[in-house]
Amino acid sequence: MITIREAKFLKSSTQARQCPPPVHPEYAFAGRSNVGKSTLINMLTGRKGLAKTSATPGKTITINHYLIDNSWYLADLPGYGYARISKVAREELHQMINDYLLNRPNLLNTFVLIDSRIPPQKIDIEFINSLGENGFPFTILFTKTEKLGSVALQRTIETFFDSLKDYWEELPHYIITSGVTRAGREDILTFINESNKIFKPIPKQNPGR
Repeated sequence: MITIREAKFLKSSTQARQCPPPVHPEYAFAGRSNVGKSTLINMLTGRKGLAKTSATPGKTITINHYLIDNSWYLADLPGYGYARISKVAREELHQMINDYLLNRPNLLNTFVLIDSRIPPQKIDIEFINSLGENGFPFTILFTKTEKLGSVALQRTIETFFDSLKDYWEELPHYIITSGVTRAGREDILTFINESNKIFKPIPKQNPGR
């Protein structure tokens, strides 16, 4: 079993340029509002209250950074797709997430969380396709899988990937997860540990004279 010795909250940022210095490899968690990001982060790190869950979907409007074992960053991105915020606010969130994905040099992988209980959502498909079009590495994490039996879960996964077949020659990698049963924890952490080994530190920029 992979053990995380230390996990701490670093800061919240409303813009990509406010994020912590890119000195460590970084992994982003993205997904629709109420998909279970905070629960999964707490399960992954073994710290029950590290990421605060909210009863109000769409409330988190910042990029929240956590430092894990003083060696890698976990970035919790704002949930997208919440309908009860203004069109302007949705566009601002969309722009903030895009700026982060485009300009974060130490970002090694984006974990895209998909609620296994519901049919494929257009906004998830569009987000995944945009990652692929821009060449951003990502992994799909199916969440809340403890609420489904094995047959229903397999059917959900097949239906989801059927919705991607028109856009992808090779379907993306995925991991089945659960914040309750801790399913997927070892797979995610193993992936992160292996990716950390190939991370090349970002050269520091010398200030102009």
